[in-house]
Amino acid sequence: MSSATDASVYLFSYGTLQDKAVQIANFGRELSGSADAMLGYEQSWVEITDPEVLAASGKTHHPILRPGAADSAPIPGTVFCITPEELAAADSYEVSDYKRVSVTLASGIQAWVYVSA
Repeated sequence: MSSATDASVYLFSYGTLQDKAVQIANFGRELSGSADAMLGYEQSWVEITDPEVLAASGKTHHPILRPGAADSAPIPGTVFCITPEELAAADSYEVSDYKRVSVTLASGIQAWVYVSA
């Protein structure tokens, strides 16, 4: 259990980081989170060629978000509370097609999310 002095950050996932196997491979534990949504983006797909990411996710194509219109449909996903070390592990997992940005989710939570680079 984390102590109150441990810094924690929010990470929003709309893709493979919601998968238990991917979480265990990258963080050494299953994350618990809550449903949320991202606004102002649109989802498309990116082909994954990194062997480690392919092995962890089992998927050749992952969803990717690009800025959309203000009235774009909300992108559903899960917001997780993680440690800065786990955020660094997530950075290592994501391929170069993605960059990490800070967004305000539909719930009002400020979270990191990976979008199209």
